[in-house]
Amino acid sequence: MKDISTVLMDNRINLKHYGEGNQKVKCPSCQPPHNPKDNPLSVTIENNTVVWNCHHCEFRGGSGDGSNSFKPKTYQTPVVPESKSTDNSMYKFFGDRGISKSTVDSMKIFNENSWIAFQYFDEHGSLVNVKYRTVDKQFRQSPNAKRILYNYDNVYKSDTVIFCEGEMDCISLFESGITNSTTLPDGAPKEAKFDPNDARFKALDNSPLIAKNIIIFTDNDTAGRSLHKELLHRFGKDRCWYVKCPEGCKDANEVLMKHGATKLKELIDNAIPYPINGLYKGHDYFDQLIDLYEGNYEKPVEIGMGSLDDIYKIMTGTFHVITGIPNHGKSLILDQILLNLAKNQGWKFAIFSPEHSTSMHIRRMTQMYCQKAFDEGFGNRMSRSELVEAMGFIDKHFFFIESKDAVPEIDLIIDIAKSSVYKHGVNGIVIDPYNEVSAKREGNQREDEHIRDFISSCKRFARNYEVTMWVVAHPTKLPKSQDGSYLPPSAYDISGAAHWHNQSDAVLTIHRDFDDNSTSVITRKIREQDLYGKIGQVKFFYDMDKRIFIERNYEIDDWSL
Repeated sequence: MKDISTVLMDNRINLKHYGEGNQKVKCPSCQPPHNPKDNPLSVTIENNTVVWNCHHCEFRGGSGDGSNSFKPKTYQTPVVPESKSTDNSMYKFFGDRGISKSTVDSMKIFNENSWIAFQYFDEHGSLVNVKYRTVDKQFRQSPNAKRILYNYDNVYKSDTVIFCEGEMDCISLFESGITNSTTLPDGAPKEAKFDPNDARFKALDNSPLIAKNIIIFTDNDTAGRSLHKELLHRFGKDRCWYVKCPEGCKDANEVLMKHGATKLKELIDNAIPYPINGLYKGHDYFDQLIDLYEGNYEKPVEIGMGSLDDIYKIMTGTFHVITGIPNHGKSLILDQILLNLAKNQGWKFAIFSPEHSTSMHIRRMTQMYCQKAFDEGFGNRMSRSELVEAMGFIDKHFFFIESKDAVPEIDLIIDIAKSSVYKHGVNGIVIDPYNEVSAKREGNQREDEHIRDFISSCKRFARNYEVTMWVVAHPTKLPKSQDGSYLPPSAYDISGAAHWHNQSDAVLTIHRDFDDNSTSVITRKIREQDLYGKIGQVKFFYDMDKRIFIERNYEIDDWSL
């Protein structure tokens, strides 16, 4: 039988101690989105066994009884009155909002003790949940009911599905003759966090869709825009269209009330595609330009590495190249950048890095996280509990892509990366190094053409799925100074073509000076210098005790949570 600490580490549970008793800690399954100060996971250690249960989600398990795994939750079927009330006051409530009695009846809405009841049916037409609301917008749902999408029995086989924000908007579309709309049962988030464990989006897992086209028609307010981003992140721009409300309207019901059913249907028929491929007129980008003008755009994030933040920030949807002489610290610097982003921004990463074994890579990352040595023989060696904590953090934020049978092609890596975005909410993709990706070329394609297509595939993926992508590429030409010492290479010195410099959004050179034992990060190219960086250089020194790079007179915060 595994010891308690191993069982907990396997399940990504971090405890303050392993003594007998009960502890309340963070849940690896559902945090965030819950209050970061909350500790919903109850863990009890007794008689050399451990059991745990989260009060927010379905994560429960233990050791000693064969239960150290996720247990499926038992859902409760809602109980509704046999004789459902549909009094005139309810019809008046909907009538005042432009919705007819026939639509209310078609959607099987009823009244229960002054609560308006919206029934949720699965693909078999079976009732699985009921959501209630009052006239003054109090909400509740059937206890222990399975969360599915509203109107799922009508949309689960639709080629096109319209996502609204609330049952009232779905019913408004139904009133306009549009039956393929749906909504999440738990409303919109205050801000987009792209957390795959967000219980608010559990209904998407419970309600699979075959739709090729997703039309996003959320409210025109802060929460609605956050929900819009979350849905766009989960479905991808290549499947999504969006609807722009007329001036003075914030949702579908207001459009119905102010402009009528014909106008509402017209908005859906003329939903706007996201510009992924093809030719567009300037006016197609009008909304984006207004957002830029008013400052409503995705902001770059700082890494948290001192002066490096002044010349290099991270922007989603961009492609970055890192180069440098072998053994000058490219992978080490990149690991520290990723760890900082994970710690400070909550980012998650999928990494393809086959030059070293994954276990050795994780060993290196635990040293950076703990700022202590991993191996025996060092005075500041990390303790086992510190290792468990570091492993918990890495397990939460890092996923490792491996291809054990053959050198993978870029399409395979991107397919896996795409799944990691859908399943785990990954924000960044790393390929380290480029020469470990298959260089197989079709027909008479030249090497520079292959590199051009490789970079284009990476950039297209980064932009479509709003992730940041890093590729480490070794130079083949090593420029020298007059005294014979090696100069810092640029992207033009990488094998194959100048495409590395020309097509990238950012180029970094990592260069070590053996005279003063420093390592410099040099920004060779920043495409949008007024937005996420500028040309410059920052010098770091590797601290052998802390196993991280630091600037002189600059100390990095402790990695621990």
